[in-house]
Amino acid sequence: MNDIALGIDTSCYTTSVALASAGRIVTCARRLLSVPKGERGLRQSEAVYQHVRALPELMEGMMRSAGDTKISCVCASNAPRPREDSFMPVFACGASFARAIGAALNAPVYFTTHQQGHIRAALQDSGMPDGRFVALHLSGGTTQTLLCDEKLEIQELGGTSDLNAGQLVDRTGVHMGLAFPCGPELEKLARRGTAKSLLPVSRKDLSCSFSGAEAQIKRLLDGGIPQEDAAMEVYSFLSRSIAWLVVSACRKASTHRALLAGGVASSLLLREELTRRVKKLDRNVQLYWGRPELSGDNACGVALIGASMHERG
Repeated sequence: MNDIALGIDTSCYTTSVALASAGRIVTCARRLLSVPKGERGLRQSEAVYQHVRALPELMEGMMRSAGDTKISCVCASNAPRPREDSFMPVFACGASFARAIGAALNAPVYFTTHQQGHIRAALQDSGMPDGRFVALHLSGGTTQTLLCDEKLEIQELGGTSDLNAGQLVDRTGVHMGLAFPCGPELEKLARRGTAKSLLPVSRKDLSCSFSGAEAQIKRLLDGGIPQEDAAMEVYSFLSRSIAWLVVSACRKASTHRALLAGGVASSLLLREELTRRVKKLDRNVQLYWGRPELSGDNACGVALIGASMHERG
């Protein structure tokens, strides 16, 4: 069997582990963190506690399912983004776990970032050719347009100036009484509703603002708009904003290829709306998507990155 890389990712809302070898995902396991009903998230201390409890159980279950497997290296995400000022305590859980496993197995330990893991996972089976491309990382923690290449060298181009796409979805859903994270339930509601573009897009240079949309959708809900229509208004707003970000970033970077990554990008409704709107803005821009199951928080991209690092020596 080829060398197997163990990947570990401990984000704000998902504990995940994965095994990868020779550019393919062998197996993976993940667990969403538990958020009390009515809350919009977790304190870092509570998230750390849940990761510490979940990691051994996930590892035990995954290794049982993997059978006779020899781990050759370990890779973990140790920061949200590849920047010196990027840090969140939750990532210390996965990084510490990786170091302990590496020491026990006498195996090399590599580190990457949560963002690079998302992009690498989305690239898997996406059909993206080698070369530069724009990546849009859409989640509760980030909404950024990035210039990338196949080595995952990243340059930030733009994004949101306040709230992120996932935060708008979750805050709207919590205001409706939905369980956190709210994306799947909000999308179900949206598919039964209609939108009239009641939330105007706020944009400047290569940035958008989402905070005004949050305030407006809450006013509309409090004023009696049906929840189905409010939900569709959110997806209409996001698709219009993101389509503009994608096309603007591609023009700025002189490329026609864009990869959508992150948990929000797993929404099939958003994919449908965004594909239509990008085509309307610029027919030359080609969208590439990760598989829905590889778009949310997961350790698959981290494991694939670790396998590549190990192969390069």
